Amino acid sequence: MNILLINHYAGSSAHGMEYRPYYLAREWVRAGHQVTIAAASYCHYRTQTMPMESNVQEQHIDGIRYVWLKTPQYNGNGVRRVLNMVTFLMQLSAHTHKLIETGKPELVIASSTYCLDILPAYRIARRYGAKLVFDVRDLWPLTPVLLGEMPRWHPYVFTLQMAEDFAYRHSDIVVSVLKKADSYMQSRGMDREKFVFIPNGIDPDEWRQNKVILPLQHRRELSRLRSEGRFIIGYAGSQGLSNALDTFIDAASLVAGEPVALVLVGQGPEQANLQSKASEAGLKHVVFLPSVPRQAIPCLLDSMDALYIGWRKEPLYQLGIGANKLLDYMMAGKPVI
Repeated sequence: MNILLINHYAGSSAHGMEYRPYYLAREWVRAGHQVTIAAASYCHYRTQTMPMESNVQEQHIDGIRYVWLKTPQYNGNGVRRVLNMVTFLMQLSAHTHKLIETGKPELVIASSTYCLDILPAYRIARRYGAKLVFDVRDLWPLTPVLLGEMPRWHPYVFTLQMAEDFAYRHSDIVVSVLKKADSYMQSRGMDREKFVFIPNGIDPDEWRQNKVILPLQHRRELSRLRSEGRFIIGYAGSQGLSNALDTFIDAASLVAGEPVALVLVGQGPEQANLQSKASEAGLKHVVFLPSVPRQAIPCLLDSMDALYIGWRKEPLYQLGIGANKLLDYMMAGKPVI
């Protein structure tokens, strides 16, 4: 089967998160299918930005054909991030011929968080007679409305809502990591029989075999904390609003006099705010470190004593939670807070 997966934020073993598109595509390739992933050249999740010499560039990683579309860089969640999204959608339309260069797709998957890519995906699927799948990991615009407190009448929210409703009505299949999201999706126009729950997973062999040594900066900092006799509580992943890391920082103030260190490894739109919060509170036992390659995650988590994962107390999570990092934490065999 020829599969086209459109995911603005798709990463890889070479570029960093997000990893779900990469791992699914890798298994499809191993099963004998041909997979093209269309992704933006820049997104804030990745540790490595794809250098672009033109508006469209092809790369092959582990048998997966990546088509990178040039998009502008941005910081935070401002206007430039919206421009990044719009540019990606325009590039999809302008370079459809490149996406189908290896043959007409039989399956088209729209998988970007903000769901506007369902529109070009629908157009491509209709044009070539392919099945259309809408892959949902986060419910947008419900997430920015409930967590980011954006008003439902905001033009951005209104636009995303139209795209989400369109996706539920016109997709052949709706896949989600959120086990109980089908009730919400039906309220937005999805037929019940379209829903398929596919949770995240992990490759145990990869975890055991690919233990790459940590970067020098991380080794030195963790060694320093260990030499001070500190109990290290770690967080590894995106530093966004939904990750409830402000609560993590608040908790740090309660153990300021104890031999404890809180280590946050990663990046994201909330990182600057979290660093300012820790600095203003004088929390010197809170440490921020850059992201590490996927292959170094086992060594990173092995070097910690306990691991943190958090969400905000919102009705949104009654629909399900699908966090990749929880699987990594469990593979590390460490207590999870």
